[in-house]
Amino acid sequence: MVKKSVLWLHKWLGLLSGLVVLIVSLTGCVYVFHDDLKVLFYPDKYYIAQQSVNNQSAQALPLSTLTAIAQNALPDGEEVSRIDLYPAKDRTWIFRAVKTNEEALTYAAYFKYNKRVFIDPYTGKVQAIENSKTEFFQLVLQLHMNLLLGKKIGHTVVSVSTIMFLILTVTGLVLWWPKKWKFKTLKKGLSFDFSVKWKRLNYDLHNVLGFYSLLFALLLGFTGLLFSYPSLKEFYSNSFNKLSTNEPAKTIFFNTVPQQKASSLDNALVYTLAKHPFADMMSVRLKKNEDLHDIQVRILKNRTGSFVWYYFNKNNGQIAKIKSSNETMAGDWFAGMNYDLHTGSFGGIFTKILYFLASLVCASLPVTGFIIWLNKGKKAKKSKSFKAK
Repeated sequence: MVKKSVLWLHKWLGLLSGLVVLIVSLTGCVYVFHDDLKVLFYPDKYYIAQQSVNNQSAQALPLSTLTAIAQNALPDGEEVSRIDLYPAKDRTWIFRAVKTNEEALTYAAYFKYNKRVFIDPYTGKVQAIENSKTEFFQLVLQLHMNLLLGKKIGHTVVSVSTIMFLILTVTGLVLWWPKKWKFKTLKKGLSFDFSVKWKRLNYDLHNVLGFYSLLFALLLGFTGLLFSYPSLKEFYSNSFNKLSTNEPAKTIFFNTVPQQKASSLDNALVYTLAKHPFADMMSVRLKKNEDLHDIQVRILKNRTGSFVWYYFNKNNGQIAKIKSSNETMAGDWFAGMNYDLHTGSFGGIFTKILYFLASLVCASLPVTGFIIWLNKGKKAKKSKSFKAK
C-alpha cells in the first residue's frame, strides 16, 4: 500500500516536472565546461596579443584608466558595474555592464543590457565588445536558471521543479528498494540485461541509472535550491556555523596600503595584485553608494570556494576587513563552496566529467520515465479492450 502511494506521487511529480528537469539537466551538462570552452572558442577575447605576453615585466594601466576606456566603448546609458581581471600576463581584463528588469516575463526583456568589454590591460586596446545577451553560454545559463522566461516566472518554475525533482529522487529510492535482499533481486536493481525487450530495458535504464545517480542528483538539486532561496542558504550556513570550531579573529591589524595614485581603488588593486601575483582571477564590483571597495581574489582556477575577499575604505584607501576561505566558519565555508559543488569544479576535470555524466543521466530519467508511463497506459487500454470483448 505504501509503495502504491509512493508510485502515484512519483508518477505525477515526474509528469509535472519532467520537461523542466530535462532542460535544466541538459543545459547543466553544457555549462559544466563553460569556462574551458569559452577560452577555446573565443581566444581573441580572452587572450592578449603575443607582443604583450612576451613582456613579463609589463605593468597594467591604472584600473580607473581602463574602466574609462571600457566605458567609452559602450553606448550612452550603459555603465560598467564589474571587472573580472587576471594576474596572468596573457589574459585580457573583462569589463562587464549589466542591468536587469526583475519584473520581466521574458528573456528579451529581462536584460536591459548585458555587455562585456575585453581589454588588453597593458596597452588599453579594446580587443572585443560582446553582447552577452545573445552569447551562447549566457543563453545556456539563462535557460538553465529560468527557462528564458525571466526571473519572476522562470526562476520560480525551475525552483519548484527542482523541489519536485528532489522528492522524486527519494521516492525513486523507495520504489527501487528490494522487498527481500537476495542476490537475484539485488542484481536486477544494479545491472542491465541487454538481451531483454526494449520496454524492459527502458525500465531498467530508469531504475538502475536512477539509483547510481542518486547522490549526485541530491547534491545538484540541493545546491541549486540554495541559489534560488537565499533564506535557505542562510539557515543552512548558520546551522553549520554552530558546529564550527573556527573562531574569527577578534583583533586584526592590517598592512598599510600605499596611496601612490589619486584613486583609492587603483591603489587597492595594485596592493592586491602584489599580494596575490599567482591568483587565478580577481573581481571588482563598482558600488557607488557604499563606503567600501571590495576585491574578491579567486586563488585557484575555476574554484570560487577558494578565495580572499578584501574590503578597502574609499576615503583613506586602507583595508577595512578581509575574509578568507581558510578562516571562515564551517557553514560559511560550505556556502562559499556552493557554486563549486553545483558545477563540479571543485575537483578539476575529473569531477567535471562526473558531473557531466550525472547531469546526462538526470536528463534521461524524465524521458525513460515518460516512456514507462506511456507503455503502462497502452497496456491498460489493451486490457480494458480485451475485457470489453
